[in-house]
Amino acid sequence: MSGTQEARRRDSARSRESLLRAAGELFAERGFDRTTTRDIGRRAGVDPALIARYFGGKTQLYLATVEAEHGDSDPGDLLDPERLLYILKRADHRGLVPVLQVAVQHLAEPAAEGAARAALHERLVEPLHRRFVAEGRDRPRLRAEMTVAAIIGIALGRRSGAFDELGEVAPDDLGGLLLDTLTAGH
Repeated sequence: MSGTQEARRRDSARSRESLLRAAGELFAERGFDRTTTRDIGRRAGVDPALIARYFGGKTQLYLATVEAEHGDSDPGDLLDPERLLYILKRADHRGLVPVLQVAVQHLAEPAAEGAARAALHERLVEPLHRRFVAEGRDRPRLRAEMTVAAIIGIALGRRSGAFDELGEVAPDDLGGLLLDTLTAGH
């Protein structure tokens, strides 16, 4: 392979990664519908036309950010203290990532919405569902959905400014209090 081809391949990989990172940030800040390909290209420092070249379009780029966000590993359920703390800190730092955003608003693009909902259930609801089944809890899926919805609501409430103490408490303290609240009836 010539030096020119190798340099082009490195630039392509760097551009693709820059687009993926910029899109993830913007989707988390603004949501899918209010993020434009032009904004993504500008933040990534590349021509927005590269989105079509590397991903096929904005929807496919969104799907790639969902995949990149979660990877293949089993994250554990949200009642694991480390997992809960990670989610709370991440929401504080980046806002609601696309997988959480779909729980509070529809996305205009059906493929993006479908992917985000699938990831929400696969990554957040299903691990809790399995836990509640193993514990012999009644209505395990409903309990799992309620727990995920509560955590997303708390993340939104922290950022809204409507709840003074909720917005001021450190994530470490919040995680412990939240776990205590969610598992009190168990």
